[in-house]
Amino acid sequence: MNKIDETRKLLKILGMPEQQHNEISAYTLLTLAGLKEESKWKSATNEWIRIHDVLEFSSTNYNKVYAENTRETIRKQCMHQFREGALIEDNGKATNSPNYRYRLTNETLALIQSYKTSKWKINYNKFFTAHESLVKKYSSKKKMEMMPVKINNSKLHFSPGKHNILQRAIIEQFAPRFAPNCECLYVGDTIKKDLIKNKSKLKELGFEITLHDKMPDVVLYKKDTDWLYFIEAVTSVGPMDYKRINEINTMTKSVKSGKIYVTAFPDFITYKKFSNLLAWETEVWIAEMPDHMIHLNGDKFLGPR
Repeated sequence: MNKIDETRKLLKILGMPEQQHNEISAYTLLTLAGLKEESKWKSATNEWIRIHDVLEFSSTNYNKVYAENTRETIRKQCMHQFREGALIEDNGKATNSPNYRYRLTNETLALIQSYKTSKWKINYNKFFTAHESLVKKYSSKKKMEMMPVKINNSKLHFSPGKHNILQRAIIEQFAPRFAPNCECLYVGDTIKKDLIKNKSKLKELGFEITLHDKMPDVVLYKKDTDWLYFIEAVTSVGPMDYKRINEINTMTKSVKSGKIYVTAFPDFITYKKFSNLLAWETEVWIAEMPDHMIHLNGDKFLGPR
């Protein structure tokens, strides 16, 4: 049995879902462990690696060439599942940072190093006896890296529906990643239009709102940078096009804070439906890929214009 087949078998033993019992997952695990075809399992390491390193390692050591666009597949279908299963951890950097890295956890490394040795059964039993606590350990570490969102010191209770599910994702997933320690000044609900509306803070910042004005779905304020995030949650209508931006600018003509315009989509398929309508100098966030953003600009990343 060659190293790839052995690794696929190992992934199954480690409890990975059937979708991860494939070649690309095997190459990813071997890269994480630094193992070549002739390497002994006991020589496994857990150096920090990038997604791109999987492509290079597979090509150099196994003559398996993957295209550059395979990186997203590795991230979503390998690293994500390995992370959820507490097989790997990341270095806590921002996911769009060039210094973002993954590595095997120390517990996983010890188990892999004993694969096909007399110590395997003991280490295997020890690993899976502690597995639930390992999952909690590494998932809590990830949660600690995501800073909290201040929602006017109150819990949100949205009514059901796709639009509200997306708005909840903006609050719980987008904000901790891209607007840490922000305050939610406004969020609507498909039934209760003004679920949260901090009128005094909006007025203090210079908002001029009439009954005819339509607020963005979510408005966040980040005090330390003095940035306002205007976010439209799009499931069927209403992206950040030029008309919408002009409406918001009219409503906020006296606002001095930096303004960031974001369109949030539930998934990439919905994004593609509206991509030709989106205004330049705006941002796109897709809930199914929460760690990433699409910046529709030419000279800078996320920030006010």
